[in-house]
Amino acid sequence: MDARVLIVAPDDRLSGPLSEGLDRLGWRSVTARGAAAARAALQDLAIEVVIVETGECEPAALELARQLKAERAPRRLPVMALGRPDPLLRQFGFDLALSPPLHPVQAALRLEALVRAAVAEEEFELRAETFAERGRTLASPAASPQPLKVLTVGEPAPKFLGLAHALKALGADTTAALTAYTAFDYLHEEAFDAVVLWAGETHAEALSIAGGMRRNTRLYHVPTVLYLRDGAEVALNEAYAKGLSDVATADTPEAETARRVMSLAEGFRRETAIRQALEEARSSGMMDAATGLFTRDLFAAHLARLAAASRSRGRSLSVAVLKIADRAETLAVRRDGWLDRAIPQIGSMIGRLVRAEDTAARLAPEVFALALPAAGVSAGRVAAERIAAVIACTAFDAGDDKTPFTVQFDMGVAELEPDETAARTLERAAAKAMAKQAG
Repeated sequence: MDARVLIVAPDDRLSGPLSEGLDRLGWRSVTARGAAAARAALQDLAIEVVIVETGECEPAALELARQLKAERAPRRLPVMALGRPDPLLRQFGFDLALSPPLHPVQAALRLEALVRAAVAEEEFELRAETFAERGRTLASPAASPQPLKVLTVGEPAPKFLGLAHALKALGADTTAALTAYTAFDYLHEEAFDAVVLWAGETHAEALSIAGGMRRNTRLYHVPTVLYLRDGAEVALNEAYAKGLSDVATADTPEAETARRVMSLAEGFRRETAIRQALEEARSSGMMDAATGLFTRDLFAAHLARLAAASRSRGRSLSVAVLKIADRAETLAVRRDGWLDRAIPQIGSMIGRLVRAEDTAARLAPEVFALALPAAGVSAGRVAAERIAAVIACTAFDAGDDKTPFTVQFDMGVAELEPDETAARTLERAAAKAMAKQAG
């Protein structure tokens, strides 16, 4: 497996344990000791994300983010700072800053989010070009100018109140919730950029809140930070498995914790803006009227652009085709027109089940397609199977006094090969779907 993470560090004090932990989690890493070695690694390896030890914001380390991003262009390269969080880091091109020591599970969660955001930004640029060819303009993803919103959850202990004041000093709009019930009321009523949990006398309730957020699709990606009281300890593997983004120990100054929270909140708001911009394409008036998905012609044009960009950026690209399978039950509801009535709901479900950076289309009355950037054939198959499984569990109306029906899909997945056209990749995926139907 090729290295996915480049760590730029002067020694192995921090990078050694981090590298070993990331390797175990499937994020194979390579370490460079300076700028020249880092640039060489980018030229030779399929690096997806970079971690730079910035320490106390040393000038040489600060200049690396822009240099490495330029080296990897036109592919967007996320760069994370490992050091003291500082507002200046974003101005120097860093996408996120986390304080050492960095637990490997914590790092992996953040790396995944950074890579997805980079792919989403690339997709927005391509989608804007596709729409512009047809006379439509997509609004650029601009983060809200409103202050970052942070929800603090826990009893008003002096240290936790100090953190709330430090957040306000950095410009955050903070809301306090004393209990888990109140916290979830706020979370369902308002959109927050980050959540801070106070461990209190026991961290069990705080971890349960984090776990509950991870089980909610709307709250899944909201960064969540646990602030420990004096004398409290927590198993980091358990904490990060519950969905925590960061853990601040009791001896971490309130101002330092506040900077860490704000860094996570800024990154999340940027990711949210990108995804909202991609979602707004559905209201462009160019989509399939019944399902809200890309039309066949629009999908073909965009897929060709995706294929060209995948080659120039060194990213994989997979295409999946899903055709409603012919079964005895399906034939009956098709004849009576109930399948046609269900198609808008099926298409809408497909649109909601794909990532924001994926492109879903309706190629024919009962045939759908997915273009999945930065996804190999295995990942593409998993995505298609997940969508098919969810829809197969959905019952659709078959008329009065008749049992609701379900639908299943014949599917095929293909990955763009070197020197292959996008149309040929789509043909191969469709042929696999049709072969399963024939079988």
